[in-house]
Amino acid sequence: MNAGLRILEAGWLTTLQDLGRSGVEELGIPISGAADQYSASAANLLVGNERAATCLEIMGTRFSAVAETDLLISITGATAEIHLDGLAVSMWQPVCIRAGSVVTVTGVRDGIRLYLAINGAIETERFLGSAAPDARMGFPQRIHTADIVRVRTRYMDLFHPYSDIPLFDPHVVVPELGRRTWTIDVTDGPEIDAAPGMKDLIETSVYTVGPNSDHVGLRLDGPVLHPVGLPEITSHGIPIGAIEIPHSDELIILGRARSLTAGYPIAAIATKVSQSRLGQAGPGRRLRIRWVTMDFAVQSYRAQERDLTELEATMASLFASIGVPAGVGTFA
Repeated sequence: MNAGLRILEAGWLTTLQDLGRSGVEELGIPISGAADQYSASAANLLVGNERAATCLEIMGTRFSAVAETDLLISITGATAEIHLDGLAVSMWQPVCIRAGSVVTVTGVRDGIRLYLAINGAIETERFLGSAAPDARMGFPQRIHTADIVRVRTRYMDLFHPYSDIPLFDPHVVVPELGRRTWTIDVTDGPEIDAAPGMKDLIETSVYTVGPNSDHVGLRLDGPVLHPVGLPEITSHGIPIGAIEIPHSDELIILGRARSLTAGYPIAAIATKVSQSRLGQAGPGRRLRIRWVTMDFAVQSYRAQERDLTELEATMASLFASIGVPAGVGTFA
C-alpha cells in the first residue's frame, strides 16, 4: 500500500537519512549517514523496520506534518515535545497516526537532531546504494515544506484511542543528554605523544562546539598544544571520530561526511558509542574528553549493539502478536 506524510513545516533542515554507504571509501567517497547512528537505528526498530531503513533526520526548533493515510511512526534523538492533534505523545515509542492527523515537534533541546521513522519503506532515490545525503556529490536529499514523503507499507490501521498512553513499553535504552557538559570517550591517536603534555591538557579542559560545525566535523574552541619538531605528515586515511590538531588554535572531530585523507596530527579517536553522542552536539555544547582503553571502547560498543539487538527482538515479538508487519524498511 502506498502511504504518505505531507510536510507542513520542514524546520531548519530536514533530510532523508539511513545508516550510510558501505564499500565506497575505496572510491574516495565518505559513507555519510545519520549523525546519531544509535537514535536512527532505534527509531526504525521501534516501528518494526530494519535498522538501516530510510528515515527523516530533523534539525530545527519546529517541524510538523500531516498523515495522508494511517501510519505507525516513532521519533527519537534529541529531547523535544511531540504532539499528535494537540495531545502530547512520547518519544522513543511507536505512535499510531490516523489519516488526517497532524504530528508536531517543538522545543528541541539536549541535542540538535531528531529521527522520525515510519513503518515501511520510504520511497527515495539512492546514491551508491544509500539514501544518505552527499551534497558535494549533488545528492542533497533535503525535504521541504509541502513535500510528501511516500512510503510503501503493509501497515493497516491499529487505532489507539488514547494517543497520550503508549501502546507498550519497549524498554529502549535512551541516551542521557540532559547534562550541560557531555563526556566524550576517546582512544589514543597516532600523534598523541607529538606534543608533551597534550593529553593532560585535553583531558583536563572543557571544549565548546563552534558555529562552523556540520556533518563533516565539529570545530572545538579550547586550549590546544601544537606538536613541536614533528616532520610534515603525508596525507593519510582518517577514521570517523578522529580528533585533529589543525594549524589554527582549535580541535576538529571528524564526522561521517569527512574527507577521507588529511595531513593534520591526530591526537585521539572518539569511540563508536561517543560518535553517536557527537552527532547531537550543536554550537555552544560543552565537551569533556576522556581517554579510555581500547578494551573499554569495544565492550561499550558491544553493549550498545546488544541493546539494539534486544530491542529488535522485543519489537518483532510484540508486533507479531498484534499483526503489525515487522522487519520491513527496504524493498527490492
